[in-house]
Amino acid sequence: MIVPEISAELRGSILLGLTGAEGVAIEPSGPALLSEIEDLAHALAAEHFGRPPGEITALEPARRLYKAFGIDPTRTRPSSEALLRRVLQGKPLPRISNAVDLCNHGALRFLLPIGLYDAGKIKGAVTLRRGRAGESYPGIRKEDVHLEGRPILADAEGPFGNPTSDSLRTCVDGTTRSLWMVIFAPSGYPRDRLEGHLAFVRDGMARHLPAPGGSLTTSGLLVP
Repeated sequence: MIVPEISAELRGSILLGLTGAEGVAIEPSGPALLSEIEDLAHALAAEHFGRPPGEITALEPARRLYKAFGIDPTRTRPSSEALLRRVLQGKPLPRISNAVDLCNHGALRFLLPIGLYDAGKIKGAVTLRRGRAGESYPGIRKEDVHLEGRPILADAEGPFGNPTSDSLRTCVDGTTRSLWMVIFAPSGYPRDRLEGHLAFVRDGMARHLPAPGGSLTTSGLLVP
């Protein structure tokens, strides 16, 4: 599994939950996964109906992570908060593939941003650092994502992920056979809770992503 090196300036500010999976098959989500996501969306809509995001306590950890980097979470929203806002506005969640839908399921359940990457497209060692002036990358179904000041994941070819939006270069598609998923949490987030998130994700991968006739393996780790 890929384990990023955290730059000195970010140590003590962020906690990562890492999951790797080998032997996946990327295809449309099956009925079981879609049903799980729909049930969660209905439960969240009922629980938080009529409440603005600033009054939803469960969103506080992701917002705290952004504030630690000087990012206003009401202007640049964590991906998890953007998903919850869709649910509360009565909008359908996107259906992309089993892997992406499982990632969105986790982000909604944990209300933490999650990055999802094709591990085979990541080149060389990975570092978690702060984005530099002028850095950007083409986003998934988006224009360039500007990275200055944000916590970013970078490999030998440059940045490819951050808690708001991932890059097109390392996105998951029908050719993907190995995944790398990163849950972004603020420093001080309960480690046992994050371990539980990893267990949930690994169980979901085992049930919804294995290649037919193949053997899917997963691993999980907290960093630091």
